[in-house]
Amino acid sequence: MRSFRYISSRVVPLDRANIDTDAIIPKQFLKSIKRSGFGVYLFDEWRYLDRGEPDMDCSNRPLNPDFILNQPRAYRARILLTRENFGCGSSREHAPWALEDYGFRVIIAPSFADIFYNNCFKNGLLPIVLPAETVDHLFQEANGVGYQLEVDLEKQLITTKYGEKIHFDIEPTRKHRLLNGLDDIGLTLQHADAIRAYEERRRKEAPWLFADVA
Repeated sequence: MRSFRYISSRVVPLDRANIDTDAIIPKQFLKSIKRSGFGVYLFDEWRYLDRGEPDMDCSNRPLNPDFILNQPRAYRARILLTRENFGCGSSREHAPWALEDYGFRVIIAPSFADIFYNNCFKNGLLPIVLPAETVDHLFQEANGVGYQLEVDLEKQLITTKYGEKIHFDIEPTRKHRLLNGLDDIGLTLQHADAIRAYEERRRKEAPWLFADVA
């Protein structure tokens, strides 16, 4: 998993509440478990004018010009600004996979669905919860072309284009994991020496547990 410390990026203001995981990555794309290649299908039903299918070449698909990701101000944006209850619906981990594969590293909203929120931290995404009035203020500022924010995870600070500082909360363990790029497997591998030592001790104490079964 990629670590996260600091980013300065354009912002995509997606002004919709209750965006569910089927809107983030529609169900027909769930057949693959490769964790990559989902970015081109992010928000597929809103982004394109035709129906997307797995392994489809998206380079020539008709785009919806009214959707924010297809507009110049979204070019190379790494921060998504949205409304409450983002990531509701099914628990599919493909949703954060698609967001991360597209290029987003930070999602700012007044609230997130619990499972989606937890899955973000396992996939290198930083979900930031801010008060609804603060999100309203950011939406007002983000209407302009090329609006940018700076996000510093170590300091837990967002800096706006106009120098305003906004503090955000994050649980210390999750912060540590993001700063060091540790998913569940990476966190376990930090104890690899202790795990190997335990296995060797058990092999000596109970060799019959390790015997080959005929």
